[in-house]
This record gives sequence, C-alpha cells and structure tokens, in this order.
Amino acid sequence: MELLIVSLASLLAGLIDSIVGGGGLILLPALFATFPGAAPATLFGTNKSASIWGTAFATVQYSRKVVLPWRSLLPAAGAGLVGSVIGAWVVTQVDPALFRKALPVLLAAVLVYTLAKKDMGRQHAPRFAGPKEAWIASGIGLTIGFYDGFFGPGTGSFLVFAYVRLLGYDFLNASASAKLINVATNFSALMLFAYQGHVWWHLALAMAVANIIGSLIGTRLALKHGAGFVRQVFIFVVLALICKTAYDTWIKA
Repeated sequence: MELLIVSLASLLAGLIDSIVGGGGLILLPALFATFPGAAPATLFGTNKSASIWGTAFATVQYSRKVVLPWRSLLPAAGAGLVGSVIGAWVVTQVDPALFRKALPVLLAAVLVYTLAKKDMGRQHAPRFAGPKEAWIASGIGLTIGFYDGFFGPGTGSFLVFAYVRLLGYDFLNASASAKLINVATNFSALMLFAYQGHVWWHLALAMAVANIIGSLIGTRLALKHGAGFVRQVFIFVVLALICKTAYDTWIKA
C-alpha cells in the first residue's frame, strides 16, 4: 500500500513537473506522510531519484517537438550543475532559515508580475542570440542551480519565469529549456544524497517508472495546448507554492 501511494504521487508529480515544475509539492508531502519516521534527507534523496527520470524524459519529448537552443542551453545546464553543488555546500555552512521566510514573498512577487503582464510568455520572441544568450542563460543556470542546491522549492518554476522574463521565451519554450537545467541540478543533488546513503533504492524504481509515465502525459498536454496552457499551469503552481511555503514558514513553524 505504501508503494502504491508514493507511486501514484510520483505519477502526478511527474505530470505537473513536466509542464512547469513544482512536482515536489506533491511527491515530498506524500513521502513525509507515508514515512513519518524517516530521516528528511532520505526522503529528499528518494524524491530526487524518481523526479530526475521524469524530467529527463520530458526533455527528450520536448526536444522532438520544440527547437531547443542547445548552444546556450548546454552551458546553462553545466552552470546549473556547478551552482547546485555550491549551494549544497553552502547550506552545510549557513542556516537557510532567513531565506525560507522570504520565499513566499518572492513567489508572490513573481505571481503578481505574471498576472499583471497578461501577454508575457504568450509569444516566443527571444531577445538575444549567440554568445550573449549563452552568457545570460548560464547566469540563470548558475543562480537558480545554487538556489536548488541551497533550498530547492519551486526551482522549475523560477527557471521558467527567468527564461520568459529575461530571454523573451514563451512559456512552452521556456518550460522545455528549463527541463535540461533541472536535470543537471537534480543530478548533482542526487549524487550527493546517494553518496551519503540517503536514497531508498527499493522505492526508487517503481517511483521512477510512475514519474516517467506522468511526465509523458504532461509533456503531451503542454505540446498539444501550447504556451497559454503552460502559463495557466504556471500560475496555479506558483500560487500553490506560495500557500505551501507560507504555511510551512509562518503558521506551522
């Protein structure tokens, strides 16, 4: 029964994550509720062991239908991996409590800006090209990769927003590009958790398969319905993140 519950949660998480990120909103609470006595690091590591597969398959699916900017995307993914490692190290030296309190406010600002700019992300009109786009994309990857390693919630959504706002992508292309960077940041975190023995491999396989199935469904929905659909899911996920992080930080604590 426990395996069934976390597998279903992993499927739904893969579906949401493949569209706009935020799958951890579903899978992590399910893991904590199902295994209340487990070490948090083990549940975080097990979550990564499943979600990385769904994100990787989503990247492949998007690459078949959307022209991905590989010349800027690969450096951005590399920067994301480096940033994630640095962030994971920094969190061992600094308490992220202050940042945790600021996160709901930051997410609220992203939501308000997105709602105010009704046409933002509806048209794909990249602002930069060549080396300039690669440098800016790498900066995005490094910054949000650091955030993912240091704290984590909403990484995929922050990546999508950055690509839309800074690079001029529509929500569909931004989501497709964000997936590869997210794979890189997840990979570095997973290697760290695995090295420390914080992954339940007996759950990881079933959860990974379920996450891939959800990812394939979500990717098809995004490709079928386009940027407008992805924008609506983005707004919903960011709103859910605001509620979740505000509750964890200001009420539950």
